[in-house]
Amino acid sequence: MIGDFHFLRPWWLLALVAAFALVWLVARRSDVRSRWRDIIVPHLLDHLLIDRHASRRIRPPHYIALCIALGAIAAAGPTWQREQPPFVEDKAPLALVIDLSQGMDAIDITPTRLERVKLKVQDLLKLRPGARTAVFAYAGSAHMVLPLTEDAKLVQTYVASLETRIMPVPGKDTAKALQLVDASLAGEDVPGTILFLTDGIEPAAFDAFKKHAGDKEIMVLGVGTAEGGPIKTGEGTFLTDATGGRMTVKLDVGQLQALEREAGVRVATVTLDDSDVKWIAARTRTHLEARLAEGATHWRDFGWWLTIPVALLCAFWFRRGWSVHWAGIMLAAAVLAAPVRAEALEFDFASMWLTPDQQGRRAFENRDYERAATLFSDPMWRGVALYRAGKFGEAVDAFAQVRSAESYFNQGDALARLGKLDEAAASYKEALKLRSGWGEAEENLAIVEKLIADRKKDDDEQEEAPNLKPDAVQFDKKGEKGKEAQIELGQQTAEMWMKNIQVTPTDLLARKFAIEAQGSR
Repeated sequence: MIGDFHFLRPWWLLALVAAFALVWLVARRSDVRSRWRDIIVPHLLDHLLIDRHASRRIRPPHYIALCIALGAIAAAGPTWQREQPPFVEDKAPLALVIDLSQGMDAIDITPTRLERVKLKVQDLLKLRPGARTAVFAYAGSAHMVLPLTEDAKLVQTYVASLETRIMPVPGKDTAKALQLVDASLAGEDVPGTILFLTDGIEPAAFDAFKKHAGDKEIMVLGVGTAEGGPIKTGEGTFLTDATGGRMTVKLDVGQLQALEREAGVRVATVTLDDSDVKWIAARTRTHLEARLAEGATHWRDFGWWLTIPVALLCAFWFRRGWSVHWAGIMLAAAVLAAPVRAEALEFDFASMWLTPDQQGRRAFENRDYERAATLFSDPMWRGVALYRAGKFGEAVDAFAQVRSAESYFNQGDALARLGKLDEAAASYKEALKLRSGWGEAEENLAIVEKLIADRKKDDDEQEEAPNLKPDAVQFDKKGEKGKEAQIELGQQTAEMWMKNIQVTPTDLLARKFAIEAQGSR
């Protein structure tokens, strides 16, 4: 902290010379003794001086000099901390790599190790609102469950569906899981974090962790206890060994510590409270900030805090004889001219000290997105606020005021939310023209194009649907006033078929993993 202290604009410190010069000149001018010592002998001069200590009093020039000094330091921009980029919490990707080997069904942690992991993931998502999270699962094979997404509910749904039985290959291959995660996140421009939630790392995988390179930090959260517990295989049944006794698995803490020493991996063990989850969230932010600090990030300017003591010192200028009276009149006029809030009839002093973008940022951080959109003057910031407020059409208009890759990318997101898939695809393509090879834009474009193709396919099928004849015509002869009724058997059968489909996310993942495992052989 102290080692990072410096001034952003050090040349402003030259104004300190003017402050010291003012104090010196005032002191010299008010020193009566120095004026008369060459004319009157010293022993007589002491008796002729009426106020010997007048020069020691604090006078208006001293306050002015202090204001100049504080203003010079403030203008120089003292800083010791880097500024966190806007929406950094939205950009920090986290890859959750969940161990689904059989040992995760051990009950040394209630209800099981895997169920405790699911609860920890829920707590972690609450600490990272709006952040992007990916989910991977591994045992003897490794598979992607979800790519990076901001949809916390979707992550919770798929994590809750994970079970050890869906893994097609038994065992544990952590090195293969690490390789898959690195390949999946290779196109990410923002530094991220890889978190393994596992009951142990096999020694064979140590080399993979040692050779891991890139801007992604690896963390391991060990799940289990040193005493261990039996592996639950069903309701009241447990995995047994050759002798018929219950098989017990333990968390090898020493092995995890060895991994931390040899590979530099951050390691922790699961706790009963949320301290482990807070540690993970803090490490994720710290890693991102450290990586960004190595790049083109800015230092935070703390000089504006000095405007507070300068304003307090200016209050002395209202004393008679300290300044021109017009200064007080101008200040009073500025206060009276400040905008008034209709609901409380209070002066909006914030506009006197903060720019519209700064006021908008404060409202944005307080999640008051609609008010932030009215305050922001920067169209990109205003567009993001409108997007967060759910006003996607207005967000498109705001983003359209700027021609940049980021603007077209954001327009594509907003248009996709509005269901305008063709326009969204065109925006993503424009973004790629200005920034070729942008992984996120390419990924979103692929998703939108797939949705367009699926929609077109559905439209074609509806157009080509056969005109089925009725299978039966029934007449109601009561009163000879019956009406014809047609029963579309094909439509009825389709509706019944759709209602009878019951496929859980767990079954879908099991099928997906099995197909991927067969394809990799």
